[in-house]
Amino acid sequence: MTDHPTPALLSRYATGDDGVDDVTVWAVEAHLESCAGCRALLAGAVDPAARQLLDRVAVGIAAGVDAGPGPVRRRRLRRTGVAARLLPWLATATALVLVAVLLEMVSVRMPSPVLLVAPLAPLLMVAAAWSRRTDPAWELIATTPRAGLSLLLRRALAILTAVVPVLAVAGWWTGHAPAVWLLPCLAFTAGALALGGLVGVDRAALGLAVAWSAGVITPSLVGQELPIFLETRSWPGWALATVALSAAVLLRATDHSRLRADRS
Repeated sequence: MTDHPTPALLSRYATGDDGVDDVTVWAVEAHLESCAGCRALLAGAVDPAARQLLDRVAVGIAAGVDAGPGPVRRRRLRRTGVAARLLPWLATATALVLVAVLLEMVSVRMPSPVLLVAPLAPLLMVAAAWSRRTDPAWELIATTPRAGLSLLLRRALAILTAVVPVLAVAGWWTGHAPAVWLLPCLAFTAGALALGGLVGVDRAALGLAVAWSAGVITPSLVGQELPIFLETRSWPGWALATVALSAAVLLRATDHSRLRADRS
């Protein structure tokens, strides 16, 4: 929301009007975070009885805080954040790439395992990055105004920041051009986000991983031949796919702003 909400909209928001849709509510809340003037207008729109109740609750909480014991210092940081939950998946992805490098070094006849697993490297972490099963604060984070595509893109960027260096070392060690392993990795990440708006990010990522394993990796290993779309000349097609899928993610941004029980 670039403009200030109207007084009428703030009044409807303050009274919990059912006619205000979710997107508008989230936009108003995001605007209120940075606009003191609108927060003052909102305070004036609150029902006097409700305001008095809030004042009494605030006084009671303040009194309880003053009378209660001081905060206890923790000696050890509890690793309950989503970043810590992703570390095992990063270790799994790293191990997968390492095994691919070793296989490529010991077997000259086998089609490049590094190129075959490059699209899969970020998918397990993408699946875990936006799922109530792996995020201990899912219910709290997913209902905030800042949740949705913005948070999902930040987490996807963090995942790529961790995975791409691993693939870069593997690609350098095995002598593959960066575009051949990087663009499939980016395309599959964008594809997981694009499909995630329809079926859930975790399901989309796992579905793409299974489809790639069954439709590309297995036939390539059986036929002892790398598919044409993983050869060096295929990078323009991967670049086009990455751009198209990224555009689809942005165009369908609202798909990630609504919570549904059947997603995740």
